[in-house]
Amino acid sequence: MSWQVKYAIENINGPGGLRAEVVQGEVIKIHGDKQQDVIAMISAAYSIDLNAAMQCRKEEPTLDFLCGYRKECVWDGAAISYLSENSIGWGNIGTLSSAASNGSANVAEHKDYSFSHRLIRQYPLVAGVERQFDRIFLITLKSGRSFRVAMVKEYEPCGDAIRKIWDTFGPVDIAWNINPNGNPTSSAHQAGAELGCEVIKWDEFKTYIQKG
Repeated sequence: MSWQVKYAIENINGPGGLRAEVVQGEVIKIHGDKQQDVIAMISAAYSIDLNAAMQCRKEEPTLDFLCGYRKECVWDGAAISYLSENSIGWGNIGTLSSAASNGSANVAEHKDYSFSHRLIRQYPLVAGVERQFDRIFLITLKSGRSFRVAMVKEYEPCGDAIRKIWDTFGPVDIAWNINPNGNPTSSAHQAGAELGCEVIKWDEFKTYIQKG
């Protein structure tokens, strides 16, 4: 049994009433007294692209959820689209546990980003949202203006967090700190100014959008 499968099973087999068992390789089955069985694959990859997502579905045609177990795992936008189109949920172990509990495994998306993703998609002035990575979006407003946004989930992101986004994903116009309980540090704002991007919270982001 691989390390990520071992830890995933230990995480799921808790007081919530869910039980997980190995089917084969990285595939597990999650079941409970009232929940529908969930077939999930537990990946230890640092990134999941379209080819990886397609290969996982090929290996397990009944797949309900693809789990990127590593905290650092990055999901490519094409992989996310493919999984969603084929009714396969995606995200981390926390997302899998929650989705298996409430019966939404086939439609679940990474819990760290799902609320903010829905928030921006439903904003009245937004015409389109292209997901390039799990945390990177190209947003087009109804005015026709487009800009690239990174969702930053750290509690109080520092300058290194902003620079890492650029190093990993390329330039962005907005670094949106989506954690509701914290605020960007002064070093984050300084890094943003040096790189040429705004480091902001949701209220500031709305103002940015409203300016068109």
